[in-house]
Amino acid sequence: MSTKDNLEKDFYAVLGVAKDAPADEIKKAYRKLARKHHPDANKGASAAEDRFKEISEAYDVLSDDKRRREYDEARALFGSGGLRFGTPGAGAGGGYGSPGGVSFDLGDLFGGASGGAGLGDVLGGMFGRGRSRGSAAQAARRGSDVESEVTLAFTEAVDGVTVPLRLTGEGPCTTCHGTGARAGTTPRVCPACQGSGQTSRDVGGFGFAEPCRDCRGRGLIVDDPCPVCHGSGRALSEKIMNVRIPAGVDDGKRIRLKGKGSAGENGGGAGDLLVLVHVKPHSTFGRAGDNLTLIVPVTFPEAALGADIKVPTLEGRPVTVKLAGGTTNGRVLRVRGKGATRRDGTRGDLLVTIDVSVPAKVRARPRKLS
Repeated sequence: MSTKDNLEKDFYAVLGVAKDAPADEIKKAYRKLARKHHPDANKGASAAEDRFKEISEAYDVLSDDKRRREYDEARALFGSGGLRFGTPGAGAGGGYGSPGGVSFDLGDLFGGASGGAGLGDVLGGMFGRGRSRGSAAQAARRGSDVESEVTLAFTEAVDGVTVPLRLTGEGPCTTCHGTGARAGTTPRVCPACQGSGQTSRDVGGFGFAEPCRDCRGRGLIVDDPCPVCHGSGRALSEKIMNVRIPAGVDDGKRIRLKGKGSAGENGGGAGDLLVLVHVKPHSTFGRAGDNLTLIVPVTFPEAALGADIKVPTLEGRPVTVKLAGGTTNGRVLRVRGKGATRRDGTRGDLLVTIDVSVPAKVRARPRKLS
């Protein structure tokens, strides 16, 4: 498939999303389709394997902001008729063009002697491949991100905790170690592209790089495919990872751990691990950012005359708080340093809300005195 064919291919339609779909919607659509059409779930079905590769190709472009923007711009250029390939026109410098289109000088189109980036660089870079035959091996590809969830007790979220997570993601096949070949055999260098993973094709007098059709861009030919990954070199794997949840994490917080996701390909970096944190409520305490909250009931005489009251803390050791005379219901007292742990190791405060219990009945003597 040529670069022009790639641009004419609607990656948004492949994933079933709108052109203005946000990144999380694109990722969700990819994960759903990838699970459905993964070769491991459709053993022996070549159509599912082709569909899986088509889905992966679309996600590779649309998941990268820069490549997605270049893809949209290039497709708009082709679709509007602004770029045409035909016979030499009468434009200055021997440009190529057609009626209604724009004429390009070869230096303008592919980057002139000044070293400026031309359309060839943009289109080649968009799909992660160079322009000339044999100029580079298949491009490195970053591994995909892996998402997980964890539920913590209230105290674990306040103090921080290390939890084991069972993660499932795509990585190099452990059976063939990523080669795609059956055990005891090895892939051979593709004779069509000499291992570069790409070939060149002339379109209207211009040379375009495209993935090699014989090896499908891998640069290697697998004669005896691995029975687990069916020659792709990639497979789903499961592992246990101990993850440190920092102190003071809030409910609903998403933690990103760099490089802890799926392994990359051809030297590309690993993806990230995204952990969504859920925090169970506490029977006594609440949270307000870095502060803990607490409601403490006091008697009417304590609020009216003042008193020293014992206040519980999350650590288990109560502290004494001085209640001034005439304290009103709902007043908030601050106990320094008894809140949640911050990133720098310091702690927030404990905010104590006074709940004054007013007696339903007043005895005769106090009523007389009033």
